[in-house]
Amino acid sequence: MFRTLYSRLSLALIGLFLVTGLLYALITAATTERYLQEITQHFNRDLAARIVADRGLVIDGEMDDQALKKTFSVFMDINPSIEIYLLDKVGKILAFSADPGKVKRKRVDLQPIQAFMRGEGFPLLGDDPRSHDRRKAFSVTPVPAGDMPAGYLYVVLRGEEYDNAEQAVQESYALRYSASAVAVSLGFGLLSGLLLFFWLTRRVQRLSQVMSSFQQSDFTRHEQFTKDDTGPGGDEVDRLGAAFDEMASRIIDQWGQLKEQDRLRRELVAQVSHDLRTPLAALHGYLETVNMKGEDLNEARRDEYLGIALNQSERLKRMVEELFELAQLEARDTKPVCEPMPLAELVQDVIQKFQLRARQAGVTLDWQIPETSPFVNADFALTERVLDNLIANALDHVEEGGKVTLQIAQQDQQAVVNVTDSGSGISEDDLPHIFDPFYKKRRTGKEGGHAGLGLAIAQRMVELQGGRITASNSEGGGACFSFTLPLVLSN
Repeated sequence: MFRTLYSRLSLALIGLFLVTGLLYALITAATTERYLQEITQHFNRDLAARIVADRGLVIDGEMDDQALKKTFSVFMDINPSIEIYLLDKVGKILAFSADPGKVKRKRVDLQPIQAFMRGEGFPLLGDDPRSHDRRKAFSVTPVPAGDMPAGYLYVVLRGEEYDNAEQAVQESYALRYSASAVAVSLGFGLLSGLLLFFWLTRRVQRLSQVMSSFQQSDFTRHEQFTKDDTGPGGDEVDRLGAAFDEMASRIIDQWGQLKEQDRLRRELVAQVSHDLRTPLAALHGYLETVNMKGEDLNEARRDEYLGIALNQSERLKRMVEELFELAQLEARDTKPVCEPMPLAELVQDVIQKFQLRARQAGVTLDWQIPETSPFVNADFALTERVLDNLIANALDHVEEGGKVTLQIAQQDQQAVVNVTDSGSGISEDDLPHIFDPFYKKRRTGKEGGHAGLGLAIAQRMVELQGGRITASNSEGGGACFSFTLPLVLSN
């Protein structure tokens, strides 16, 4: 029932108003009572002295009993709210104007009386003879007059008649009207508070609905919480909603990327299975043929079959190694060890390694190196592997009589290596995907011996060293692969 923020705030507000109303009633009753006692005592502080002086209670230093009784009768008629008591010097009640059956005390505490005569601050409450525990405002004066009084005239200012009248007033319409006014005020304040809480929490409720809707959509659809015109001056709810909108957008984007990666993973597994199946099937077929018909095959044919099987096993081995190498690069298990090295010397060494293969294919392998060889901050083994992949890729896509050229240049604070061939080039549709694993759509008739991982491996290796690799078509035809490496800056 109270699961929403608004209901809990409403319950807390109702409880707060009830407690506040109860405390207000208690505090008001206590302060009003004290206020009335203080006012009454201030106003009647000399009442006892005036009674003694006006009524002639003391004659020749002695208390006149007849005058005292007459005073009791007159004042009870004139002002029934007071009660008059005659005390001796130790506080014992000697005579009184109240109903004899209702006086319960025989003695009154003298400490408040003495404090009264010393002029201490009001209100001062003294014992009520009609109760064992109740205390009331009073007025007192010593009688008869003199330095050594024989007793005190003790006037309770709010006697039994006053209590009866007060109780009657409390039960009257005036008090009920006041209580109703207070209840109406509290009810109006409570209603206003509930409306205010509803206005304050409605955006929180909407944000909760947006979050629930996003969750129920399996994190694929999101309704914007904040409007386009929401500025930086919004409150905490606006900032929370904006943060959730941004988070939801990123989740949807990442969810899409995960789906795309899952699709690519499935395609990758299918492509790997297909590429590995071809050499494996050929290897198995030729070995099975040799095994089953070995006695019927002449030596030349058997050697041919075994040679083909060996070539297929080498191809299969190379594919598996490339897959393992790409997996290590993708997992960031390979850490480059970059150090200053002369790039031109490495390029010359790699070119010499491919010269024999180029001559056998009828391809010219050339290079253009500046006189001042740049030093780059790179990993020797990784850079050599990049050059191997790019040169091998270029030789695979150049026909007999073609040319492959390596060129080193400097641009800003980087060394640029260009590997250009005179082949058929790369179609515009294939250029954005040329570095994707297993992508083998470049126009050529010589690509059947690789799995399409060389360029993907080269890209990962260049990026690990802080460089960048690109592919484009040369103006004169053919493809151009370029990669950069950071130069060693001289001090």
